[in-house]
Amino acid sequence: MKLTSVLPLVAVSTALVLPDEQVFSQIAINSHKSVDSAWDKLPSKHQVIDKVEGSWDKLVKSVDKVSKCSKHALDSAIDYAAETGNDISKKVHQTGFAAGSWADSAINIEDHHHHHDKPNQTIYQLVSSSKYTTKLAAALNEYPDLVVLLNGTLANYTLFAPVDSAFEKIPEDAPKPSKETLKNILLYHLSPDFYPAGKVLVTHTVPTALTVSTVGIGPQRLSTNIGLKGLTVNFYSRIIAVDIFGTNGVIHGIDSLLIPPPNVADIITLLPGEFSTLELGLTKTGLLPAINDTSNHYGGTLFAPSNFAFQKLGPKINAFLFSSYGLKYLKALLEYHVVPNHTLYSDAYYASEEADQADIPKGIFHIDLPTLLKDKSLAVDVYRYGRYIRIRVNAFSTVTIEDGIAADGVIQVVSDVIVPPKPIDRMDTYWQGEELTVEDLKERLEPFVQKENIEL
Repeated sequence: MKLTSVLPLVAVSTALVLPDEQVFSQIAINSHKSVDSAWDKLPSKHQVIDKVEGSWDKLVKSVDKVSKCSKHALDSAIDYAAETGNDISKKVHQTGFAAGSWADSAINIEDHHHHHDKPNQTIYQLVSSSKYTTKLAAALNEYPDLVVLLNGTLANYTLFAPVDSAFEKIPEDAPKPSKETLKNILLYHLSPDFYPAGKVLVTHTVPTALTVSTVGIGPQRLSTNIGLKGLTVNFYSRIIAVDIFGTNGVIHGIDSLLIPPPNVADIITLLPGEFSTLELGLTKTGLLPAINDTSNHYGGTLFAPSNFAFQKLGPKINAFLFSSYGLKYLKALLEYHVVPNHTLYSDAYYASEEADQADIPKGIFHIDLPTLLKDKSLAVDVYRYGRYIRIRVNAFSTVTIEDGIAADGVIQVVSDVIVPPKPIDRMDTYWQGEELTVEDLKERLEPFVQKENIEL
């Protein structure tokens, strides 16, 4: 198997690491509880801001301090990160899970980068002269246009720079990637926008310099996450040094290579612990190969129910849906979870037919997304305050795991299977989790079960 095939699969199997079934189930169960009862247990907004600023100040001021030494700025930052990274990661992790109380703390955090002295080297010069990024520098030197780009001043760039040990994680017997593939990997580490540490902390996805037609009109994106490893990129690559400023942008050191992701269908297949029921349904109904065919759609969003979400429907409904007679209903149900040509990240939105892309503003953002189910849309509400983001579908199902970045769109993992609305008095009435019988489900899906052709 070629490295071009192996790397994305290895990355997603270890990177897009969703919680194990027990944790995932607890998340789904908690989504039904009162929002107020959960938030009551969180610290106040000011307490959380103080913790975040305290932890982040420590890291940023440390980088500030070492950058004034005679040592190389990037080397000094990584040296210091190796000594203090565990403490900072733990604090970021603790404060990150209290993000629901942040409100508009983003402004308070983003101003820290102004305390640094004026840099005197470009991003390329910093990378090429560091003892920790010799392999990255060698890779960049294969592409003169990238060297010119990272030496230029056309924009303030952000480079997530893998240290040398990141390259050592590549299997020794892996074949060398093609020059085009390697360039795409390098572009995937670079953002044409300016993301200092404070901005990364309150951002869920970051646009990169890698443009792929399969994701829609916009660039491929990275996701940032706060979890057991602290602040990471794409769930697995840990940020180990922050805010190494150059004259044309900023560098953050990371401990693993960022590999452009596989397609949505491949990700679902690679995670049977979470999506084996969904994969089985998509396969039996013929939707899996249709979703994987990017020739007739550009980008898209899959609202993916977990195995636990299917279990919540109950054994009778599952037995019916996966019976030979129920497959046509299952197909209609799953079509209601597939949104072609509209890629909705938690903080950005690509609409390919409009040749448009936009950031999702802070506050409340509402959008109706057309699905494969004829004339039926999903009503999506995004609540965004600082890093805290909550996404609800049809005013009921909650997105529990956001932004599963894919080559051809994005996966948003939902807490419940999304059931099409039922028309009552000429108005659609959304299912809100009340007890659902097989007959009621059939009634909701009956108008759509005769469709034979799969069109994305």
